[in-house]
Amino acid sequence: MEQWVPLFDIFLNSPTPEIEASLWLHRSFNVSSTLPISAASFLSLLTQPVDSVGSLYWNFHDRVMFIQTLPSMVQSRILAFLSVEQERFCSVDLNRLCRRVLSEGCGVDFWVQSAARDLLDKLSGSGRQWVPDLVLGSDESRVEIEFKSLPGWLKDAVAVATDEVVLPWLPLSHDELNSRDLISSRDTEQQQTSLTQVGENELYNWKDVAEGMDIDHSENDVLDPEMQNMAARLRTRLMNVDSGSKTVELAEEIRELCVDSKADSLAVLGLIEPWKVDDESAAVLVSHLLSGSDEELAWPSHVISSVILPKLLALERPASRVLISSVMNFCKLHERAAEYGLLIPLLMRKDGINNPICEVITRIVKECLHRAHVSALCQKLFCGKEGERKPICQPCHQCLISRELVWTESLFSLIQNIMSHNVQLTQDTVDQLVHQVHNLAPRFSRSLKFGHFLLCLTKKFGSLLHSHKPLLTESVAQTNTLVTKSILSKLESL
Repeated sequence: MEQWVPLFDIFLNSPTPEIEASLWLHRSFNVSSTLPISAASFLSLLTQPVDSVGSLYWNFHDRVMFIQTLPSMVQSRILAFLSVEQERFCSVDLNRLCRRVLSEGCGVDFWVQSAARDLLDKLSGSGRQWVPDLVLGSDESRVEIEFKSLPGWLKDAVAVATDEVVLPWLPLSHDELNSRDLISSRDTEQQQTSLTQVGENELYNWKDVAEGMDIDHSENDVLDPEMQNMAARLRTRLMNVDSGSKTVELAEEIRELCVDSKADSLAVLGLIEPWKVDDESAAVLVSHLLSGSDEELAWPSHVISSVILPKLLALERPASRVLISSVMNFCKLHERAAEYGLLIPLLMRKDGINNPICEVITRIVKECLHRAHVSALCQKLFCGKEGERKPICQPCHQCLISRELVWTESLFSLIQNIMSHNVQLTQDTVDQLVHQVHNLAPRFSRSLKFGHFLLCLTKKFGSLLHSHKPLLTESVAQTNTLVTKSILSKLESL
């Protein structure tokens, strides 16, 4: 393992990991030593089965591939490298690796899924044979499946469907779905896209993905009358609680009602209204509603978005110590849930973030999240589509959250804090920041916080700004702050 440390350091910290990793692998190639360094040995290391230790995404006794134990950003960079250098590796092994990664469903980060699918697309389009994933230890012959045919489950749906539209989210009629003209042409190159047939056991568990990531809960979610009455009684008791021990008892009852009864936990918490308690009681609730075995995304994100998020959305002065302590403890244990149930809703606040909220998010970024996770979050916020950054929150709080980022001085301060924390932003993220700078320069022309953000951007990511130098110079020239000349001087030296 030690011989691979420099390569993983490249994937973790390099702004151009694909190029540097390729050069390192070429220079370090050695198959004669007791610790070989080659494409085959690297792929073998990535697919090596290991025990999942306390992961958020797998059961404690599951065995996963080594690559799945790495931070999501590192996983996506490794898969991107494999996509660039696919000719060096065995296509069957690459296919198996991607299919194993994608089979985890909601436990896989969006960018990891995208990188894995991109690699699969390249494998299928490069003249190599696309083969189904093989069961380890099986001597059965490989079944050749036509790449452009429909999956079996969709053929069955077409056969038994009576409605005019087969799939509500994909409005294709029976004739269109049965047609052989499903392959579309793109421009003059006629790049072909198709529906891929996969084995029944290899289909993504879209139900689990929806449960983990479908965060737009309807206000029409209906609980049975008995459940509503129990939630109402718990709300009354919670609003009148007068001691920490009683709060602990209530937390256990709420958890039993939400988790053990398999009810819609977000709807139940919405009826109980735990965000109305004081900060001390809120901290007790969060710590006792969750247990060490909570590995899924849904329940922890429902807890934090129902207990803590509303308090922070309304924050106008520095948060109390007990509230900050509760938030930090949660984010260290549940990074993924904190992203969707706390960070994204706060960053998408309808009025934009203010200084108190900026301070809270800065502490979370510096003390709870890995730098690669922060970089992926920035990519999602600034470059992702609206659906990719949809927050988890109570329906009654959706009016406090915007569909787009609201740019404020505090948001620029937060981005500066992130850059100062040595988070490696991607080229796409930097491109979007430059675009926003160009649009917002007249509005923030006298803002010193905006100026400090620009100065930090030019210092930290000068190598990514060469193509934007004229546009940035024009934008900075519209500002009039104490650091304007310093920024222009830095741009001139690029």
